[in-house]
Amino acid sequence: MEFLPSLQHGIDDLKPSLFELLSEQQLASLLPPSLRYLLAVSTHRYPRYLLPVLNSFDEAYALVMLLVERHFLRTYGGSFTENFYGLKRAKVLRVKGGEIPRAQLGASDSVREAVRLGEGDIWQNLAVLVGLPWLKRKLDEGYDIHAAHSNILGAGYNRERDGLRPGATIKERLLFYYKWFLRNIYPSVNAAYYFSLIVFNMAYLFDGTKYSSPFLWLIGTRIRRLGEADHKAIALATQPTKVGPARPGEGGSMFTPRNIARNIKPRLLSSLKILLPTSIFALKFLEWWYASDFARQLSRKAAENIELPPPVLPSLPPSTKRDPSKEASADEKQRPSSLEKSKRIDPPMSSSTLLPIFTVPIPADSHLCPICTTPIVTATASPTGFVYCYKCIHQWVEGSHERQVAFMEGAAGFKSENGEDKEEGWEKEEGSREGRWESGKGRDAITGRKMLGGTEALRRVVV
Repeated sequence: MEFLPSLQHGIDDLKPSLFELLSEQQLASLLPPSLRYLLAVSTHRYPRYLLPVLNSFDEAYALVMLLVERHFLRTYGGSFTENFYGLKRAKVLRVKGGEIPRAQLGASDSVREAVRLGEGDIWQNLAVLVGLPWLKRKLDEGYDIHAAHSNILGAGYNRERDGLRPGATIKERLLFYYKWFLRNIYPSVNAAYYFSLIVFNMAYLFDGTKYSSPFLWLIGTRIRRLGEADHKAIALATQPTKVGPARPGEGGSMFTPRNIARNIKPRLLSSLKILLPTSIFALKFLEWWYASDFARQLSRKAAENIELPPPVLPSLPPSTKRDPSKEASADEKQRPSSLEKSKRIDPPMSSSTLLPIFTVPIPADSHLCPICTTPIVTATASPTGFVYCYKCIHQWVEGSHERQVAFMEGAAGFKSENGEDKEEGWEKEEGSREGRWESGKGRDAITGRKMLGGTEALRRVVV
């Protein structure tokens, strides 16, 4: 199946199959998340310099790929990932039939020069390679933020649908029409985008068109395999340029602007076709390693003999502090009573405020919400993996749930639907707990971990 077009038309050996093109597209789609992951890991070590880059990753990635793709289109005739698969981009000649396959056999050098991309063709291909994916990512991100969850919270959270307020500024008007476009028009545009890709892929598979994408059809460019003439031209173009004698006042160092432009910059950009695929392979290997049982067993064996004492901080509640005068015997420590087990609670500590964080226990029945302890309604998962009622976890992250409010006011529990107090293991205190506890606002209700995305990080569970 790989060379199906060649079997149907044996005279055109340079036409790649659809499966080669799909493999190239999959490799190209792996580059942004791989680079984002590497940048996120490096940002933990150098946040001062890399955090602004990570926050504007799409723009920074588009700018870097604009330089890289322009170099590969001018030097190799194809994009970065296409050159990795031995492909190139060529103009479609406006001749009868649109092809010159017989001339390709006898005059490959002349044909290569005829279909070679010009400067205008390079910029059109850059718009398809860099500009279109960037625009698609920004629209998808905007749709997830402004439109995907617009019907979840009810009409009170969708006031922008009612219309613009009187005297709205230009920025507010543009934002309003942008959200309207995302809600009403963009889903149809997105569906038409993927439908057109499927139509062109199927037509290309059965040799109904020479274009594998509607955007290549718009700019009059098709993808071909590299031929003998292409390899000769690439080898000649990638040879190091001989640098003449140094100019007056210019040293012979390799770091001079002229030497960098002629030697170092082309070699650095060309080396990316080896470095980036290697980094993708390394990331995939690490993903398999940490997801495998073998890695878990090694980690468990390495950490089973390590015992770390719990931290003793002045901000701990009185029930968790240890009194040396009331130390129990070793046998009593080894056999705590069931009442002590149910009453003893070790809350997580905040690394910033050093205060204990109010959390809820995991219910015995997985069908119950850990916060309201009733059957889950509109199941919603937090980034930690626990499932709650959507209303409960949304209010908890915002810090307005009645259970949080009751606890911070000094109560031991909160009233259930039948009016009974739900025992939580906390002692009732006189006065507010403000300044001595964190209510769990912006955190997961069970683990107490910070949720970086806030309520936007919540995901509905479809059963």
